[in-house]
Formats: sequence, C-alpha cells, structure tokens
Amino acid sequence: MSNQYTLISHKLCPYVQRAAITLAEKGLDFERIDIDLANKPDWFLQVSPLGKTPVLLVNGQAIFESAVICEYLDETTPSCLHPEAALERAQHRAWIEFSSATLNSIGGFYNAADAQILDAKAAELKAKFAQLEKQLGDGPYFSGKNFSLVDAAFAPVFRYVDVFERIADFGFLNCHPKIQVWRLSLQERTSVQTAVSEDYPALLSAFLRARQSALSALMQ
Repeated sequence: MSNQYTLISHKLCPYVQRAAITLAEKGLDFERIDIDLANKPDWFLQVSPLGKTPVLLVNGQAIFESAVICEYLDETTPSCLHPEAALERAQHRAWIEFSSATLNSIGGFYNAADAQILDAKAAELKAKFAQLEKQLGDGPYFSGKNFSLVDAAFAPVFRYVDVFERIADFGFLNCHPKIQVWRLSLQERTSVQTAVSEDYPALLSAFLRARQSALSALMQ
C-alpha cells in the first residue's frame, strides 16, 4: 500500500516550498493544507511541537523541520536527489544549511529598522551570494545537470530576490552570472513553479509592505 502524504503549510513560508518541491520532484501525490500561523488550530499544535510549518503527515504520522522532511522523502522513495558519494552528500547538506543562513539574512534585510541597517544587511546578503557564486560550476543546477535537494533549498531564496528587485536595484546578483543561470533554470522547473500559489508575489509584497521597516518605506 502506498503512503498517504499531507503537507501542512503556510503560503509564505519558504521552508514549505522546499518540501513541496521535493514531493513534486519525487512524483508523489500529496494533499496540501494551508493554515494561518497567527491563528493556529489546536490540531496543528498537536502535530507540530515547534508550532511552525512545514509538517508532513505520512499515513497520519508527523514529521517536522523541512530539511528532515526532504531527507526522509529522499531516503524512502526512488530517484535520489542527494549524491551517492558520502562526502559529496555531506557537502550538499552543508550548502542546504547555508541556504537556511541566507534565508535568515533575508529576514534581517526585510526587517531592518532604518536605512543604515538595511545597507548592512544588504552587504551581508551580497557576501553570501559571492560565496555561492564561487561554489557553482557550469550548471544549470547547483552541482551540474542533475537537480538536487540543494536546488530545492535555494529556490525560495531566489523568489525573495525576484520581489526585492521590483522594489529597488540592490545589486544582489550583479557580477554573479552562474547564479543568474541557476536562478533562471530553477524558475523554469515545474516543481518550483507549483510550490507556491499564483498569488504568492502579491502576498509577499503585501507582507513586506506591512513590516514597517526600511524596506517597506521604499515600497510606499
């Protein structure tokens, strides 16, 4: 009997996108339930000890934390998205962690209280992208021709950049041609496209505008 998968999500959570992309890349059918994190239902708190999304229910059993969810799916279904070699697999896990650190920097950027902090957070992000550019090869994906869990982890990062570029020219990916190729390749992938709702850009813009931050001031 095949497993039944339910992904509990929030429309704007970048970590949910990782899990949705992995499920799609694996060709797995799943139900998606969006919740309001500002008004969490009791049943959600029972399956999510940290009160965060995503949570994956596998035949009713809960798994939380996006990296763990993606690893589980990769280990238990065909067509692995991790490299076979142990050393390369460990390196990929390290770059997935780097993507999480990049998302943390993005949060610092859009929450910056004033222009000075915004500039400092922008410089922090630019430094991370410069590190990433040095790691990339000929593409089109992180480690070449094969899509991996690292690609699933970074796709949400570039979605933020898409919206930031509509606000102002922050130059995050200037002089990073390899990242630009990678970014466009991810945008064209069906699993990435379907990981968010059609109104995602509008929802994210509204979220950023409501932050009462230096970035939101630029959006007025």
